[in-house]
Amino acid sequence: MAGRTMAGTDNRTIRAAYAECRRLAKRHYENFPTASLLVPRDKRDALAAIYAFARYADDLADEPCVEGRLEQLAEWRQKLDECYQGKTEHPVFIALGDAAARYRLSREHFQNLLRAFEHDVLVNRHKDFASLLAYCTCSANPVGRLVLELFGHREAELMELSDCVCTALQLTNFWQDVAVELGRDRIYLPLDDLQRFGYSFDDLRAHRSNEAWSRLMAMEISRARELFEKGRPLAERVVPELRRQLRLTWLGGTTILARIESVGYDVFRRRPTLSRWDFARLYLRACRPLHCHAER
Repeated sequence: MAGRTMAGTDNRTIRAAYAECRRLAKRHYENFPTASLLVPRDKRDALAAIYAFARYADDLADEPCVEGRLEQLAEWRQKLDECYQGKTEHPVFIALGDAAARYRLSREHFQNLLRAFEHDVLVNRHKDFASLLAYCTCSANPVGRLVLELFGHREAELMELSDCVCTALQLTNFWQDVAVELGRDRIYLPLDDLQRFGYSFDDLRAHRSNEAWSRLMAMEISRARELFEKGRPLAERVVPELRRQLRLTWLGGTTILARIESVGYDVFRRRPTLSRWDFARLYLRACRPLHCHAER
């Protein structure tokens, strides 16, 4: 692995820390492959460290007991600060500190992710779409910006394209997981949209898939798809070693949107997912630029 290692930490400890991050990354399903074989090994490890940091904090925010969540997230934030000072013993932060030093990863992006997790503890409803987009600014967009930094990109225009893709991915996950989030008493569907389409909280709690629900979901999917389209050029404007990964990520998200439509928007009874076969098929499509594909 090229570059410098985290001060005061031996290579064996750093390798073990990255291994733990890879283990954490594999524990969760995603609509796109995390730290996949499509990127070089050193950056793959850094991606796993970024994901492990976010996944661990997300799990803290999802703890069944509300009491103590903010305190645990505050401790996670303190560990982040110590990590950037070169003082940590936690495996996730040993790996993250090494990755941050090697690739000049901005602390601000990790801090924004923590703001989103803290928000999840305190707020479980969004009054309108603008509120939801503001949440995605912290919950999703920092990951894309970190990936760009990891590959040496800091251009403002690419960051904005990445924000479009990441927000679209986050929205896709929300629409895919309406029932899952409802079980946590979280509703990411904007409240004014529910009112606009005449779909009540009682309808939502009853998992009622009716005409109002279909019209509501069609609009929300259209919003996500519009953002995907705005971000489509990103994959062809980054360094070659990142292109296929971004194409595959984009294709995974847009395919989930199509799957939601294919089940008549009834995500209550059937949560659309991607199988290994789907990923293999999308991998072949990702060998070509995104503009070569008609959306499915």
